[in-house]
Amino acid sequence: MKKTLLAAAAIAAFGGLSAGAQVMQQPKFFDNWYIGLDGGVVTPMKGQAFFGSMRGTAGLHLGKQITPVFGVGAEALFGVNTSPWKGRMHSSTAFDNSYVGIYGTADLFNLFGGYPCHKRPFTIEAVLGAGWGHYYINNGEDMASRRDQNYFATRAGLNFNFNVTENVTIAIKPSVVWNMGGEFAQSNVGYNINKATFQLLAGVTYNFGGFECVRPYDQAQVDALNGDINSLRSQLAASDANAAAWQQRADALATELDSCRNRQPQVVREVDNKYNSVRFVFFRIGSHAITADQMPNVTMIADYMKSHPQSKVVIKGYASRDGNYDFNVRLAQARAEAVKNTLMRRYNIPESRIEASGEGIGNMFDEESWNRVSICTLESNN
Repeated sequence: MKKTLLAAAAIAAFGGLSAGAQVMQQPKFFDNWYIGLDGGVVTPMKGQAFFGSMRGTAGLHLGKQITPVFGVGAEALFGVNTSPWKGRMHSSTAFDNSYVGIYGTADLFNLFGGYPCHKRPFTIEAVLGAGWGHYYINNGEDMASRRDQNYFATRAGLNFNFNVTENVTIAIKPSVVWNMGGEFAQSNVGYNINKATFQLLAGVTYNFGGFECVRPYDQAQVDALNGDINSLRSQLAASDANAAAWQQRADALATELDSCRNRQPQVVREVDNKYNSVRFVFFRIGSHAITADQMPNVTMIADYMKSHPQSKVVIKGYASRDGNYDFNVRLAQARAEAVKNTLMRRYNIPESRIEASGEGIGNMFDEESWNRVSICTLESNN
């Protein structure tokens, strides 16, 4: 008996250590309870016909899984009154015998393989229990034959558990139950095969909840992650500051662009003419080509410069307000260059005697089309 209790204590301690090694949430008192029904057969181990003396038995059990390895429970079993065993009469009740006891279980898979944080489809449990047994002997027997109606019993066996779902378990339960008392004041007290019965039960159990695993953390890893987070926050702050600077620059450029768009074009107005010899070459809209009707004006300039070898000409090109401002600025320069190039190429006037420049948009004349012009001012040193 002491060996049995020591073995049960060792299994419980080892199971507790194994479960403690798992990383899971601490269960509460009302977690991991279960209840179930059992049914099967029982027969004496020796001294009787194994199958001929077999009788039915049924009962129920209630327990709690303390850890993924170790559990405790209470059970009650009742043998059906079918036939007398050797030396006994039929019971006067529906039952020949009963057993009420407590037990401990050790899940061997979780004990040796570790708890995988979920129920395995199949597990094997070792079971050790002890309790109170009772024989229901016919009241017609004399007192001497009824001395062992109550007896202390122990039980050892295995549970082959098939976990159908997370909550439902179907089990096959073979076990041996020993009558630890002296029956009819003749047998020795202890583990005696002649006073043992074999049980084969099938049970169905409903489990209320289970163990929940939590993920462990390493403080060094947490500190490293916090460092990464702080570094990312610093980078984000720097990026925000950089983005703010770029946004400020973009706003400044947008303001400058709006200022340029809203700025009135610079208009060059020819206030007066300091020289007596001024000729005009007019152009068509958007063009810097000198048309045939304007060539006589260029010819007049060339003739004058040939007659006055020391003279020079200043050509200023203009454009009207029509069209894009930047395009008109370029067009004004092109119109001045057109007159210059004609004087040089057609009339062989030296480039050193010609000064040509674009003056942008002109506003000399009220008639807008007249402002599409190159004004040629002759300077004579004679």
